[in-house]
Amino acid sequence: MTSIETSTPPAQVTQPSVLRRSLILMKPITWFGPMWAFLCGAVASGATTWSLADIGLVILGIVMAGPILCGFSQVINDYFDQDIDAVNEPYRLVPSGMVSTTQIFVTLLVLLVAGLFVSSYLNLRVMYFVIAGQVLAVLYSAPPIRAKRNGWVGNAMAAFSYEGLAWMAGHAAFAGLTWQSVLIAILYSLGAHGIMSINDYKSMAGDKDGGLRTIPVLYGPKQAAWMIVLTMNVAQIVVIAAFLYWQVWWIALVITVILLAQLPTQRNFVRNPQKTYLKFSAIGVSFYVWGMMAAAIGLRSVIG
Repeated sequence: MTSIETSTPPAQVTQPSVLRRSLILMKPITWFGPMWAFLCGAVASGATTWSLADIGLVILGIVMAGPILCGFSQVINDYFDQDIDAVNEPYRLVPSGMVSTTQIFVTLLVLLVAGLFVSSYLNLRVMYFVIAGQVLAVLYSAPPIRAKRNGWVGNAMAAFSYEGLAWMAGHAAFAGLTWQSVLIAILYSLGAHGIMSINDYKSMAGDKDGGLRTIPVLYGPKQAAWMIVLTMNVAQIVVIAAFLYWQVWWIALVITVILLAQLPTQRNFVRNPQKTYLKFSAIGVSFYVWGMMAAAIGLRSVIG
């Protein structure tokens, strides 16, 4: 799971095709987080099987969570971030003028309708989560709320949308939600609050000039790194404690090992966050999401 966006200037200025422009706006690199969370929720439900029907529904839900809904949120974010991106990454499609406002809104409409259609096909419970996620995506990026201006509020909304809502939608697609699954989804969402801040290291100058009070802007690179690591670790420790309480010892052990495996990368990150944040997002976050899957598998025992 990661919301990290890695953008590099193109080697040469070319005009992408219309479909490719929409795909670039949707940022495929950001889709993994909600796709994985939906899959974890489906596994946690304890109601999925290896039947072709269930596999098809899981794949449909994964497409809904990633390309459709995450893509929707990314297009909105790019549109309302064009002034800041003009400073940080002027070669992006919107600030560079390579995509029209009409195409942006057509892309949003298609994704909005697709999300509602697919979620209603899965069931009405899933559609409610999708509507909530779409509303949060608008509130996160669009004035007058523009929650992303505050790193605490904005990251909480993004983390809950990408992880918590996606997890609960995955569970609700196959079975009624349980309080244990909701608890684990919320805990991993809290940990993801820290992960969301990693992406902000790449744009500190532009964010500060644009009035975005991200965690690195508010507290500086070093203190923000400590806060990120502590947020991720506290969430995982509480998950471990929950499985110990439920007496699912082997899952608690697995998640503990996964947490310990993150510590060397975390140490390097807090020592020099501006130099190592990309490596930390690739390695440290990868372990974090494997812990999510371990927890989802463990919930099958708890719920069953």
